[in-house]
Amino acid sequence: MSLVQNSVKEMRWNYLNDLGISDQSLVTGIPAWHFCDNQKDADECAELVLRGKKRATSPSVWKLEIQGLDIPNKGDLNIVTDWKGSAQCIIQTKDVELLKFREITSEHAALEGEGDGSLEYWGRTHWEYYKRVFDGAYYEVDEDMPIVFEQFEVVYPKNKSD
Repeated sequence: MSLVQNSVKEMRWNYLNDLGISDQSLVTGIPAWHFCDNQKDADECAELVLRGKKRATSPSVWKLEIQGLDIPNKGDLNIVTDWKGSAQCIIQTKDVELLKFREITSEHAALEGEGDGSLEYWGRTHWEYYKRVFDGAYYEVDEDMPIVFEQFEVVYPKNKSD
């Protein structure tokens, strides 16, 4: 097992152990993933989460469908990794909204905490991201594209398991 895989497994185990849960079968029950489709943005978003600036994410419903993933639910736990897969923290979903791309507000953009936090920045960068993600796919990016706006909080930071 690589050091990266070990970091995810170790974070899961330490988190559950701190909660007093000793059932090792639960160690694989918290999914691990990174933000974005490139290393620079993925690593930057993970750092923003750790600093408390990024408290939301907004994948397209279509992307979740393509990946065979369910829409997140309040209370879900996830391990955020950097691009290489090294565990950074565990987040817990606090709220989920299903919106159209055009319904994202400046408040939503600020919660994402990327760039200058503006709606203009969010719209521009996310439009380009969705275009890259769906390039050659059945789906076509438009203003009515369904978005899952997920708010979260860090419940277990990286330094807790170091």
